[in-house]
Amino acid sequence: MICRGMLALIVIVLGCMPGATQEALVPYTVVGDAIPKSLTSHPGDPVNGRAVVVKRENTCLLCHSGPFPDQRFQGDLSPNLQGTGSRWSEGQLRLRMVDASRLNPATIMPSYYRIDGLTRVAANFSGKPVLTAEQIEDVVAFLMTLKD
Repeated sequence: MICRGMLALIVIVLGCMPGATQEALVPYTVVGDAIPKSLTSHPGDPVNGRAVVVKRENTCLLCHSGPFPDQRFQGDLSPNLQGTGSRWSEGQLRLRMVDASRLNPATIMPSYYRIDGLTRVAANFSGKPVLTAEQIEDVVAFLMTLKD
């Protein structure tokens, strides 16, 4: 039998565990191969977006390379990010960031804004997206600046 004190301790411990609470995702609609509408009510910040892309914890440069002469050890498993803004629309980039598996179920691209149906998730990301809606929009804004 669990006493009140023990129950309170369980609630406190579970509340402190990474990923113990589920983050609410901003609803979005996929149209064709894109999410045409922004996940936020304001445009993304390309300066912040670049910072997200080059931050090692976000893993972009483990697979991608691009116009980042200051960054060592860029990947070659996925498309070079140079010219991304010329190859895809904002909506197409947004869907690729949110959940590229909707376009290619065998992709190695992580779902940066998805929490359901994932099986191999680090404990600190369980129940929450890797990036926030704002970070997704910032990265999309940055990638749109990469025209050539």
